[in-house]
Amino acid sequence: MAGLFISFEGPDGAGKTTVLSAITERFKAAKRTDILVTREPGGNQISEAIRNIILDPKNTQMDVRTEALLYAASRRQLIQETIRPALAADKVVLCDRFVDSSVAYQGAGRQIGEDEVYQMNQFATEGLTPDLTIYVDVPSEVGLARIKAHRKNVDRLDAEALSFHKRVRAAYLRLAERFPERIVTIDATQPVADVIDQAMTLITDKMKQRQ
Repeated sequence: MAGLFISFEGPDGAGKTTVLSAITERFKAAKRTDILVTREPGGNQISEAIRNIILDPKNTQMDVRTEALLYAASRRQLIQETIRPALAADKVVLCDRFVDSSVAYQGAGRQIGEDEVYQMNQFATEGLTPDLTIYVDVPSEVGLARIKAHRKNVDRLDAEALSFHKRVRAAYLRLAERFPERIVTIDATQPVADVIDQAMTLITDKMKQRQ
């Protein structure tokens, strides 16, 4: 595929979505028409419907493997309907979360196995991997404090105990060590403007390499 695929990752409260939104606005201001911004789970009608099921706080009885499979199903639909066509059209795809999230949240957070979740998602993605992953990192205590202070709607994952979020972050840090050629870590305890600037530099540098 001719396009460029960049994912954004981070534990809850790291500011990942805020950073991506700011970068999106910069590309809009520059009148870039070759940028596609999407999210996981979601990004199209079917995937958004699955998202609503996964994150609904009423679904307290959801089995952890069911949750992992639903994320993979949503991801598969997003790839086939949204990401692959955009890459084929030579677009730059910026995706809020991808497989790393499943490995961290379901594999480690839910303790069903990081390698098992990774391998399951190879079936869903057929090996599609981001060209660059920007991982914004904060200690779990900081992230949860931000959520409590600023987020009005708390989903099932936000409401998990501190121990869950610590397992998630530890898994992300392991992934960054395992795939240093793809995952770049940004310290999100910095002022958000600095985090945005660093992420934007990583993206523009990657875009220049593609030319």
